[in-house]
Amino acid sequence: MANGTGPEPPGGGLVDHHCHGVARGPLTEARFLSYLTESDAPAAEGTTFFDSQLGFAVRRWCPPLLGLPAHCPPADYLARRAELGAEEATRRLLRATGITDYVVDTGLADDITTPGELAAAGDARAHEIVRLETVAERTAERAGTSREFLDGLQEAVHAAARTALGFKSVAAYRHGLGFDPAPPGPGELGAAADRLLAGRDAGLRVDDPVLLRHLLWTAAGTALPLQIHTGFGDPDLRLHRSDPALLTDFVKAVRPTGCPLVLLHAYPYHRNAAYLAHVFPHVYADVGLTLSYTGARAAAVLAEVLELAPFGKVLFSTDAYGLPELYVAGSRLFTQALGRLTEAWVGEGAWAAADAPRIAGLIGSGNARRLYGLPPAEGSG
Repeated sequence: MANGTGPEPPGGGLVDHHCHGVARGPLTEARFLSYLTESDAPAAEGTTFFDSQLGFAVRRWCPPLLGLPAHCPPADYLARRAELGAEEATRRLLRATGITDYVVDTGLADDITTPGELAAAGDARAHEIVRLETVAERTAERAGTSREFLDGLQEAVHAAARTALGFKSVAAYRHGLGFDPAPPGPGELGAAADRLLAGRDAGLRVDDPVLLRHLLWTAAGTALPLQIHTGFGDPDLRLHRSDPALLTDFVKAVRPTGCPLVLLHAYPYHRNAAYLAHVFPHVYADVGLTLSYTGARAAAVLAEVLELAPFGKVLFSTDAYGLPELYVAGSRLFTQALGRLTEAWVGEGAWAAADAPRIAGLIGSGNARRLYGLPPAEGSG
C-alpha cells in the first residue's frame, strides 16, 4: 500500500466490482456498529459487533490508517474517527485500499454517497450497476395502468443499459431463486402487473415471481452483465432459497442471450457458485462480502472457491456499504488471503512462481475489466 500498511494489492490495483456508497457526515456509535452486521438486532449482552470476525478485521487494518495502533480499543478508534471528521476519515481509508475502480450498486435509498462522491473520496473511478427491482418500483409509482408500467419498465431498463455497466437483482430476497426459469407469457405478466398496481397503496415492493422473472429476462436481453444476489444476507432473506444451484435451469435458459451472470457472495453455498462458474461459460463467481465476514478464515473460504472455479471467472469485491472501513477490511482480507494461498501453492510446487502474480491480477482486477469493459488502471500501461 502507498502508506506502507497492509499487503500490497495485485498489479494493476483492484476493481471493486460490487459495492455501495458510504454514509455522509458523522456517525453515532450505534449506527457505526449497525454496519458491522447483517442482523437487525443488538449484539449479545456485554458485547458489540466489534466482537466478530469482521469487527476484528476492522480493528486490525483501519486504526493505523488514522494514526492509531492496530487492535486499539474500539472507543479510541471511534474517538479518533470523530476527531478527524467523517470526510477526512473516509478519504484516508478509501485511498489506502488500492481500489482503482468502484462498480456501484445504486439501488439502496439510504443517505449514502453517490458513485461520483465515492470516486472523489477514493481518488478512483466509479461506474454504475442498476438494481432491477428499484427500477420497477420507481416505474410503477408513475404508471397509471399495467400497460404503462410494462412499457415504461422496458424503456427504463434499456435506457439504463446505455450508461450503466450492468444490472443487479435481489430476487433471492423477494422470492427466492427457485423460480420458473422461462420468460413469463403476456397473460401472466399482465396479471402480475395488475396485482402490483392494485396494491401500491400499501407500498410498492416487487416480489411477485412473475415480475422478477420478467426483470431478469429484460436485463438479459441487453447482454450486459447481470449480478444476482446469492447466499447470506439480512433477516429479510430465507437462506435456503438463496442457493445459487437453484438457478441452474435459468442459467441454461439464458445462455443464448449472451448475458453474463455474476453470482454474488454465495456463502455458505460458495462451492455451488464455483461449480456453476466451472461448467457454464457465462457464469462468474464473486467473493465479496463473504471474505469480509469470515475474516481470519477468509483464506480457507477463498481456497474453497478456487477448488473448482476457473481463475478467469472469479471476481473481487467488497460489497462495502455505509462504512469506508468495509472497503479497507474487504481489500486487505482478499489480498492477504490470496497471497497466503498462492505462496503456499508455489511453495509446495503446485503452482509455478510466475503464475501466482498473473492469477492474482486476474482475480483482483483483470477479470472485472474484461467482463465490464473497463479500461486499464491509470499508469498501468
